[in-house]
Amino acid sequence: MKIKIYFRIIGLSVLFVLQSCEDFVDIDSPNFQMVTEDVYNKEKTTIAAIQGIYNQLYVANFSTYGVSVLGAMSADILLARTDTYLPFDQHELFSINTTDAGFNQNIWSSAYNMIYMVNRALEGLENANISDDLRQNLQGQILFTRAFTYFYLTNLYGDVPLLLTSDYDTNAIAPRNSKEEVWLQIESDLDEAAALLNKQTEYKDGERFYVNLSVVEAFRARVYLYRKDWSNAESFSSNVIARADLYGLEANPEDVFRANSKEAIWQITPDGVRNFAPEEATHFTLHVNGTGTTITGNTALSDDFLNSLVPLDKRRLWIGEVSSENEHSYFSKKYWFDNDGEIQQYSTVLRLAEQYLIRAEARAMQNKLAEAISDLDQIRARAGIDLITDSNPGINKQALLDTIMIARKRELFAEWGHRWFDLKRTGKVNTVFSSNPTWQNSDALYPIPGEERLKNPFLTQNDGYGN
Repeated sequence: MKIKIYFRIIGLSVLFVLQSCEDFVDIDSPNFQMVTEDVYNKEKTTIAAIQGIYNQLYVANFSTYGVSVLGAMSADILLARTDTYLPFDQHELFSINTTDAGFNQNIWSSAYNMIYMVNRALEGLENANISDDLRQNLQGQILFTRAFTYFYLTNLYGDVPLLLTSDYDTNAIAPRNSKEEVWLQIESDLDEAAALLNKQTEYKDGERFYVNLSVVEAFRARVYLYRKDWSNAESFSSNVIARADLYGLEANPEDVFRANSKEAIWQITPDGVRNFAPEEATHFTLHVNGTGTTITGNTALSDDFLNSLVPLDKRRLWIGEVSSENEHSYFSKKYWFDNDGEIQQYSTVLRLAEQYLIRAEARAMQNKLAEAISDLDQIRARAGIDLITDSNPGINKQALLDTIMIARKRELFAEWGHRWFDLKRTGKVNTVFSSNPTWQNSDALYPIPGEERLKNPFLTQNDGYGN
């Protein structure tokens, strides 16, 4: 069965680009030379085509749904309330012929649809009939998007095909590249994106869903943290934190995820769906049915996570609770449905709190303990809990690192796979899930979708999922 990705169309030029993406999945050797020439022949249609990529990033299965929801389910914060999501909760994924295999297939295929769109756009921009300044700016934005997508692919699957052109025949039989090769390409794309964006830190029309230099530097800080390059992680997070005219921690946690909040570095939302709540609200929110007898919804927060938050922690504002006649449950309400039908929030991908936590960890790793404590206390102060400076100023390095990891869990829960990836990058994933009788060390990576392997015989499988 073919998996098709359906798109919201915002204009004829975007239709051309998005149609090419769908054809990449379903049709042999597509030829879009004429279409591409038409799209990139004018400034207006060129910009619309790039906007189409932003829109698709929001609705793609790998992003807000695949990473934020299923990635959070794989960690130790969310619990599955339905059989549909239980395989991610219990780390019992299959590569083919099951519901979870379908979800996994959608993550993979939508990510590679995005890669195809990005590569096609980069090729189109090379000879686009636009000014050099605009060309470079758009190229920077698109290169960032490719790095962003590969970041999630390699963190979910490990070794993955590294596709850098839109050549269908080559891509269709591409083998997996090593994680190291993928990471090096991510760094290269981000370096080039930063150079092309050329010190641009403002946001077009004040909307924080356009990629600028701050977005690139914030993501570079995260990449260097994962790569254990502590000096660069500190440096790039410092660049972003220093832009106090643009960014600041919101005093009220309920304001953090609002559209264009001062804490937001990068948010995503498509033009065509601003009358809906962000995708996360759909999957995280619990409801009580009309008779008050049953709670409906896919996920719930674990008791262990709830108990980790002290009663006065302001981050409890990000937790909702519902009661029926037979049940009481808690859920993530960082995002909510607006009763007036007008969206007040954007899906927040990068925010300032993460940059403080990145810098705190990077500084602690370099034995800059006082500076690391200062960064961590920024987050604790906003949460309204005791400061390390007051309660334990002599804390040792390992204890401080453990405290920072707890802070990441409490601050970034149910956001973009942070907890799942943190457990893996710090080598703690096997310890945390050792009590789960179904856990195997190989469960740290998702299976390569079986449907993709049927189409491409050169794709090997991850350990633990058979041949």
